[in-house]
Amino acid sequence: MKVNRSSLLSDIAFLVLLVLCNICVAFTAGDPNKYVENLIFLNLAFFFVIVTYFTTVTAGLILNIVFIFGYGTYILYETVTRGETIGVSTYFWLIMTPVLTVVIWLFTTATRQLQAENDDLQKQKARLATLDERTDLKNSLAFRKDANVFAGISTRYNIPLTLLVIKVKYWNEIRPLIGDEQLAEAIIDVSKISQASIRTNDALYLLDKEDATWGLLLFTDRDGVKVVMERIKQSLEEFNTREFAQKYKVDLSLKMGAIQYQAETIHSPIDFIVQAKKQLEYDV
Repeated sequence: MKVNRSSLLSDIAFLVLLVLCNICVAFTAGDPNKYVENLIFLNLAFFFVIVTYFTTVTAGLILNIVFIFGYGTYILYETVTRGETIGVSTYFWLIMTPVLTVVIWLFTTATRQLQAENDDLQKQKARLATLDERTDLKNSLAFRKDANVFAGISTRYNIPLTLLVIKVKYWNEIRPLIGDEQLAEAIIDVSKISQASIRTNDALYLLDKEDATWGLLLFTDRDGVKVVMERIKQSLEEFNTREFAQKYKVDLSLKMGAIQYQAETIHSPIDFIVQAKKQLEYDV
C-alpha cells in the first residue's frame, strides 16, 4: 500500500507535538518555586505556536529569535550582576520554544499539502464524474461522451437518432413550494418516470439538476419519439393522481422538445442539446 508522505508527516508531527506539550506541562508543574515563571514561558511558547500556525514559519522563528535574545540577555545580566547560576529551566525554554515552533510548522505544512491534494481530487472528481451523486443518472459530461458514439453509430448504420429534452414547467416557481429537502427526491421521481418509459438500449441523462432538465438519446425517428412523449405524459398523469400531488402538494407538468440527429446541421453534443431545447418553445 502506497503511503502518502504528507499524511505520514502530519501524523508524526502531531504526535511529536503532543509529546512536547506533555513534557512542557510536566516541567512547568514540576518546580513549585518557579511555577509562575515557567507558566509565563509556557504561554509564550504556545503563543509562538499559534502565530506560526496561522501565518508562516518565518514569523514564528523571528519571534523565537527575539525571545532567545531577550531572555538570554536577561539571564546574562542576572548572572553578571547577581552572580546567579544558569539553571536547567533556562536551557529548557531556550530549546523547547523554537522546537515547538518547528514542529507546528511541519504539521501545518503537511496539513496544507493534504488540503491542497484534497481540493485537487475534488476538482478532478467534479471534472471526470459522469454520474449524479443523488440520482445515479448520467450527467451532461456523460452525454457529451456518449453523444459522439451514438452519432457515429447512427451515421454508420443509418439508424435514426433523436434527442428528447424534458423540462419541468414552472420549475423556478415550484421549487419554493417543494422545499430544498424534497427537490432531489422530486428529481428522482421524475427520472424514474422517464426511465420507465424508454427501452433498455436508450439512455437517460440529467442535463441540468438546477433547472430540472433531462435528455433522452433514442434510436428512433420523430414518430417513435412521439410515442415516448405520450408514454411519459401518461405516466406523469398517473403519478400526479396517485402520489405527486399528495407528496409534494403540487401538480407537475413537463415541456418536451425533440430533434433528430443530422450530421450536416448538428456539429457537436452541445449543439445537439441547444437545438433540442429550442423545440421546447413549441410545447406550451
